[in-house]
Amino acid sequence: MADRVSSDAVPTVRATLVKHGAMDRLRVEIPADEMDRFPAGEVVRVVVDGDTRHAEIKRHLTDDTYLLAGAFDTPDEARDRSGEDRLAAWCEDVNRQPGGSVLVDVVEEGFLYGLRAPGEKSFYTAHEAPDESLADIAEQVERGE
Repeated sequence: MADRVSSDAVPTVRATLVKHGAMDRLRVEIPADEMDRFPAGEVVRVVVDGDTRHAEIKRHLTDDTYLLAGAFDTPDEARDRSGEDRLAAWCEDVNRQPGGSVLVDVVEEGFLYGLRAPGEKSFYTAHEAPDESLADIAEQVERGE
């Protein structure tokens, strides 16, 4: 059963928008002291403007932080960074620039997060995270294995 939860009722991490990589794509940089809330190397669900997207949690190459890499429509697009990355459009809509803060709500640690601009309030539909073995099977099916 799904429950609606408010951003006021979940832990929130203040993160920073950064430009990253050869193409200077926008990424959300998670502070080092909050990294334990995020699973490095995993694709997670990220709610952006009420829509569920997918992002890979990547280790930053030059320092000890994680990056939430984009906001894609599918887990495969998040892994491959193919398809439309909706993070830049959202940042423009909420007037967020590189170097500025964004809030990352930890709705279900390791599974579901929410992005919002400081001062905004969001509501999320929380679901029980899938069993890891079921998630592994689903990933294999998606890849055609």
